[in-house]
Amino acid sequence: MKAFFSKIGNWFKNHVPTRRRIIQIYSALLYNANIKGFVSGRIYSTETNVGSTKNLCVPGMNCYSCPGAIGACPLGALQNALEGSDTRTPYYVIGILVLFGIILGRTICGFLCPAGLLQELLYKIKTPKLKKNSYTRVFSYTKYVILLALVIVIPIFISSPTFCKYICPVGTFEGGIGLLSNPNNENYLPQLGSIFTWKFSVLVAVIVLCIFIYRFFCRFICPLGAIYGFFNKFALLGVRLDKDKCTECGLCVSHCKMDIRHVGDHECINCGECISVCPTKAISWKGSQIFVHENQTDIPEAVPSIASVLDAGTTVQPQEHIKAMEVVAVNVNTSEAVAAPAIAREEVVATADAKAEKTVKKKKSKPVNLAKHNKVLEIVAWSLAGLLLAFVLVFFNFFVPEKKVDSLGVGNELPSEVIEGLKLEIYDGNGLNSEKLYSLEESLAEGKVVVLNFWGTTCDPCIKELPHFNQLKKKYGDKVDVVAIHSVNIIHNVQNFINSSPKRTEDWSTFEITFAQDAKVIEYNGQTLTAYEAFGGKDAYPVTAIINASGVFTYSWTGSMTYDILEKAFLEAKNS
Repeated sequence: MKAFFSKIGNWFKNHVPTRRRIIQIYSALLYNANIKGFVSGRIYSTETNVGSTKNLCVPGMNCYSCPGAIGACPLGALQNALEGSDTRTPYYVIGILVLFGIILGRTICGFLCPAGLLQELLYKIKTPKLKKNSYTRVFSYTKYVILLALVIVIPIFISSPTFCKYICPVGTFEGGIGLLSNPNNENYLPQLGSIFTWKFSVLVAVIVLCIFIYRFFCRFICPLGAIYGFFNKFALLGVRLDKDKCTECGLCVSHCKMDIRHVGDHECINCGECISVCPTKAISWKGSQIFVHENQTDIPEAVPSIASVLDAGTTVQPQEHIKAMEVVAVNVNTSEAVAAPAIAREEVVATADAKAEKTVKKKKSKPVNLAKHNKVLEIVAWSLAGLLLAFVLVFFNFFVPEKKVDSLGVGNELPSEVIEGLKLEIYDGNGLNSEKLYSLEESLAEGKVVVLNFWGTTCDPCIKELPHFNQLKKKYGDKVDVVAIHSVNIIHNVQNFINSSPKRTEDWSTFEITFAQDAKVIEYNGQTLTAYEAFGGKDAYPVTAIINASGVFTYSWTGSMTYDILEKAFLEAKNS
């Protein structure tokens, strides 16, 4: 029995997580503190919650659409900002990336990125492993090509967040599967198309490769790691190499699983595992002097006797003998004789030795216990971190209320304040025109059925179905007004997208439907709502709403529409 419990104890002892692993788990939990989102299947955002923190970026890669996420992914924010930047520079996103880079560099990859944690756990599965070699080192530069092409160039010139949309396995896992696996989101499933199939295939491939290759995504694909790599040399925190102590034995490089050429280069994730293998202790943590000063680690050496110095032939001037004795006692390198009449040797020795003894005692008084000092700092740091995590978990899951939006009910006549209030700016070919508004009141006054389609440029089902709405407008002409209302929460140059979006089967600039931009313009039951919120929109796009000529809200649907379903809903509204 004793051997059994001893075996169990040894197992736990051998499997205690390292400090780095604890920090990784802590960061993943902190980034995704909105635990109730996994239950409800709704993301934390300005649309669903009061006072969203999604305008802030977390350091590591963590998808905005993850149900638990309380912040934005800096890479996704960068793509969206560049996509909608037109001629403007996205100072906030670039600034936050520079700030993270200067402070931490790729320490973020090694300690704070949930994607890195998942990759390392996958690599622990016992299988044959592909070790790093000259080929993996060459392929490690692929992520820089991806950064330039898919994150920067294409979003700017083609207006598409290409990496997030077509590649990012983190978004597919956290956002896609995180939302689709929730039974409350079964209406999302019909909207899945070829892009999700492709991204799911990419996710599966990355998962499999991470089992055999250490941090496959991080080393060969991740553009965020490429960005932070530019700052690694200058970052305030991380690992550093003392070249004076380094013997260039190569143990650090051979021990590292990343494709580094030397400690602290752009491929180094600052995990610190090389510190323990360095035989000359040439590798240490940058920034450690912030907590431990040099004079706290060194014990002052004993000062040689002044007698030995004087016996070497040093003489001093009588009027300056005290100053000279201080110099001799403290700085043993002072050996240059000063031409002057000598004073009594005994007086000099007695006075200088007393001064030296006093100085040494002062230096040695209350010596610092370095181990105790570091232990106190560690306890304080972990305590503050624990309190922060507890506060965030309690705050986001118990004290942040969801928005209570009183949407318009299907089958009811629209209140006059809604009909009069729905006035939206129109895209007129050159951009938003604040002087040219779409008015629901005018459409109903002309006896038309109104079809509102809420869409977004990043929503593939939206893009796929919009030609159906134009087809309806062409067929029924003056009997219907069709308004494609773009989401107010998706940053994008919508006019450029309308004029030149790829994968177009017909020219959208010739569409007969009206393109408008959503805004908080509707006053209803004491609330100021966007049109999307007023007509039942929650988390998903597209949403279709139909109002008959009498102002009755006759139809609402979240998800993709075929032309036959759309026409049937329109005819029912027309004949009602």
